[in-house]
Amino acid sequence: MEKIYWTFFQDGQVRFLLAATARGLCFTGALNKELDELVTWAQKKYKQVELIEDASRLQPYYDEFSRFMRGECRDLACPLDVKGTAFQQQVWDALRDIPYGEVVSYQWIANGIGRPTAVRAVGGAIGANPVMIVIPCHRVIGKNGALTGFRGGIPMKELLLALEKGKAAL
Repeated sequence: MEKIYWTFFQDGQVRFLLAATARGLCFTGALNKELDELVTWAQKKYKQVELIEDASRLQPYYDEFSRFMRGECRDLACPLDVKGTAFQQQVWDALRDIPYGEVVSYQWIANGIGRPTAVRAVGGAIGANPVMIVIPCHRVIGKNGALTGFRGGIPMKELLLALEKGKAAL
């Protein structure tokens, strides 16, 4: 049975869930969502899973997210334990190449992975990203510049982009 340890990250008014296996961070939750978000995700991804609240075990991740949210670091280098298809992994790797403070379109990602006609599939892979912020899907916008689909919600996307542009502080 897989054990997933979790705690809530809170910095000012920003609150979301962090979850990790013994191998690394496996899930970041949406802004101000409750534990049921993690439960639903875990039930889809694991045959058997035990969710254990353990703030001390998540402290290194918590500290790194605190530094990021305060603008003290630009990259979250915590170990990850993410599972996805080969295509999803390819898209997630491309997301990690988007520089801090910049945005790109879904089409840009599709072109970058050599699949220019797979824009919708790229969007699906981005939507399946279990570790928002670390794999920075918030940096992807519509080709018309609109802030589109984000599992964390548009307010969280706006906050993260403003933070990276130096226009927000927690």
